[in-house]
Amino acid sequence: MPMNTNQHTSHQYNAELEAARNKLMTMAGLVEAQVSNAIKALLERDSALGEKVAFSDYEINTLEVAIDEQCAEIIARRQPAASDLRLLITIIKVITDLERIGDEAEKVGRYAVEMSESATSGELHGSLRHLGEHVKAMLRDTLDALARMDIKQAMQVVDNDHQVDAEFDSISRQLFTRMLEDPRNIKDSLNVTWCARSLERIGDHCKNICEYVIYLVKGKDVRHTNLEKVRSEILGNN
Repeated sequence: MPMNTNQHTSHQYNAELEAARNKLMTMAGLVEAQVSNAIKALLERDSALGEKVAFSDYEINTLEVAIDEQCAEIIARRQPAASDLRLLITIIKVITDLERIGDEAEKVGRYAVEMSESATSGELHGSLRHLGEHVKAMLRDTLDALARMDIKQAMQVVDNDHQVDAEFDSISRQLFTRMLEDPRNIKDSLNVTWCARSLERIGDHCKNICEYVIYLVKGKDVRHTNLEKVRSEILGNN
């Protein structure tokens, strides 16, 4: 029986798309582990784990390059249209934010090494713990929304980003007061500030990824759009 060339080509094409999706989720899993380990190293003052995080970023970078090349090759050879093209564009955008999350985790790992012997006050340590747990949950929800293409969950993450921003602002105010009260606290407080800033940026990248999920599912770019307008247009049409 002669081979159905069109069917065979279609099967290969679908396999290529699925392979790109699978690599994306593999990269996402690595990034999530990096963030979790970075926060654990910071809060438990584990310098060995901090060093491991700081020097493991190459795995994420390597995957980003491989996925980018894979998607570019599919676009060049297959010339996908409509939803398939949106998928590939989304993957290319998402891996950029995942790589940047990995960069922020690397920074936290380096700060964890430096701060392992610091005398950070218990109050500030508790604030950093709360922010870290909030960001870990936000990343977990983001990757879950990405895996399931769940726009409701994606919208929830976008909506929650302001809470991470508010926590960062609160920690920054505490640290500024602490430095004014005693200049000897400046170095330690700056390290905490930079850690908090890295965690806040991870939240920003989670928001970006969720906006790409909405773009993939709905075909609508919601970046730089009023949140209430997005909610009514996107969730109101579900």
